[in-house]
Amino acid sequence: MKILKTAFLLTALTLLLLFVGETFGGRNGLELGLVIAVVMNGVAYFFSDKIALMSSGARPISREQSPRLYAVMERLAAKANLPVPKLYMIPQPAPNAFATGRNPSHASVAVTEGLMQLMNDDELEGVIAHELSHVRNYDILTSSIAATIAGAVTFISRMGFWFGGGDRDREGGGGIIGLLMLILAPIGAMLLQLGISRQREYQADASGATMVGHPYGLISALQKLGAYNKQIPMDVPQTTASLFIVAPLTGREIFSSMFSTHPPLADRIARLQSMTITR
Repeated sequence: MKILKTAFLLTALTLLLLFVGETFGGRNGLELGLVIAVVMNGVAYFFSDKIALMSSGARPISREQSPRLYAVMERLAAKANLPVPKLYMIPQPAPNAFATGRNPSHASVAVTEGLMQLMNDDELEGVIAHELSHVRNYDILTSSIAATIAGAVTFISRMGFWFGGGDRDREGGGGIIGLLMLILAPIGAMLLQLGISRQREYQADASGATMVGHPYGLISALQKLGAYNKQIPMDVPQTTASLFIVAPLTGREIFSSMFSTHPPLADRIARLQSMTITR
């Protein structure tokens, strides 16, 4: 199923680029769109994790810099029979975290400075177990590619309007098409992420709680994360926000709340509270 989702996303990106190329450049544009699609598919598959880490400002962190984080990660990775992901720190005060990568052997987990300062040991364990569940469930590839595609869609729609649609307005509607793409393409990209992200968060919550042996640390962590991320903004692109364990507060919070890629925190906490875990 994960392979099918990845194939679907890469096919969607190819079709989008072909459509944009043909709309604004005819046959030559179609051929250019195909070339760009091949390049973008390779970038999305092999470099989506690096794009996500770079866009969030994440920096590699050593064991000496954060022995507490390494201790929790190594203990849970061993328990889940997973390779230890590469660890990154995001220099932002809002508590949050995300996982990314192609597969468990090429996985990375990034946490913010605010998360490390705010969470006690049980809460940190719950957050890390949630992120490792994304790694084990292969959510990281699908979600990272979706974030890359969302960014590409937004960029392409803007370029198509400013460099293609605007000049063709007098020739028969090219400008109208460009304007519609400028408005609708980012919404479509957000809906794509919404369809992928919501269910995977419920699954990662449940499997993370099972990995630890109880849901209480993650419940407490989610309560803190929800409260602080309503008050402290994060400087991350909207297209990358879907990767985080809770939706960060960004400059487009009003709009993003209408199309949130995360399920309501109250629902996530209620599901965890209803869990019965047999050790």
